[in-house]
Amino acid sequence: MAQPQKRVYEAWKGNNRFLFGGRLIFGPDAKSLLVSVSLIVVPVLVFCVFVARHLRHQFSTYNAGYAIPVVAVLFMIYVLMLLFITSAQDPGIVPRASHPPEEEFAYGNPLSGGTPGRLQFPRVKEIMVNGMLVKVKYCDTCMIYRPPRCSHCSICNNCVERFDHHCPWVGQCIGQRNYRYFFLFVSSSTLLCIYVFAMSALYIKFLMVEDYPTVWKALKHSPASLVLMIYCFIALWFVGGLTGFHTYLICTNQTTYENFRYRSDNRPNIYDQGCLNNFLGVFCSNTKPSKHKFRAYIQEEVRAPVVNFGRQMEEEPAGGPRAKVEDDLEIGSDLLQISQRRNYGDIDVEMRSHDCTEMESIPNTKLAIGSESHIPAIGSEVRVRHSSWDRRSGNWDMSLDVIGRSASDVIRRSASGSEATPSFQTENH
Repeated sequence: MAQPQKRVYEAWKGNNRFLFGGRLIFGPDAKSLLVSVSLIVVPVLVFCVFVARHLRHQFSTYNAGYAIPVVAVLFMIYVLMLLFITSAQDPGIVPRASHPPEEEFAYGNPLSGGTPGRLQFPRVKEIMVNGMLVKVKYCDTCMIYRPPRCSHCSICNNCVERFDHHCPWVGQCIGQRNYRYFFLFVSSSTLLCIYVFAMSALYIKFLMVEDYPTVWKALKHSPASLVLMIYCFIALWFVGGLTGFHTYLICTNQTTYENFRYRSDNRPNIYDQGCLNNFLGVFCSNTKPSKHKFRAYIQEEVRAPVVNFGRQMEEEPAGGPRAKVEDDLEIGSDLLQISQRRNYGDIDVEMRSHDCTEMESIPNTKLAIGSESHIPAIGSEVRVRHSSWDRRSGNWDMSLDVIGRSASDVIRRSASGSEATPSFQTENH
């Protein structure tokens, strides 16, 4: 019975967590959302119960006092929605590749310091961005060259476009697709703290006007107001500081990652388009669609061979029984045809001369180099060494003696070997 086909989110290689059948994607530390939600909801509820309800009658005109708790609750819902949108969507994850970039393969050049015969590709490339060269690095995990301003998040184990940082309070990476909502969440939280702090202070003032002439007596009458004011003051240093910092980043079109990494390099900011255009790019541009369809079924990729070796590479290790049988069958074929069929110097042909008694014991054979007749495998051994991919080093490793030999070298060696061996011919009767 065939197994059901998996969806993309079921075979996801990152550390993300999916809910509702792949409709929502969170970071691996999504549990921190519970802490963030409680830090928002609990103070607002305390404010509505112990402060806002006493302020309802202070603004008797049109019953405006009732708007105080309503505004607080609506503000809280708005902040929670921004928090949810920031943490529950794709931040801009770059799709992984199923194999390294084959078009970048090249043999190592010993003149440039490379290892001869080692099939490799550059770890860093330079591309043109806004008229300036920008270096992009190769990601060993995702097997791609990262786009400009992209970085690999070690927590989520994904490459994220316009990577800003990984926020533990949100439980998600902040990238190109959710940075706008993250900034709105932080700035809205700042405004909510200011609102609760101001309304609590206003309630203390009303208490001092009525029956509690001193601040201490008013605070003793409403300890909740004191706690809320202290809490909001501390929170303002955090969310308020983030709001100011990210306002500066938006004005200069930087990310947190770029600001901390390149601060001391004095690099020109090639992405800065002016304060107004930078703000418009963040808040007025369309959000790019996700490059992943998490609920789609996985399509098996038919991958072309990395290098055309003339025949399909074997899955077995070199020297296995199947490779040995095939090599034995090919021993009697022409050496030049063997070298052409197994291209790229991935064959190690070793001719070993045997004793004359061994050679004379083989009847009805002729040794003819360069002719169309078959060459007997007299003391010869054909060994095939398959190249193997090392994902950690990112190189194709080939032995040096394999790369250095060509078909002509093999023929010359075999010819010299035949001169050193007593010549013989067997006659057919």
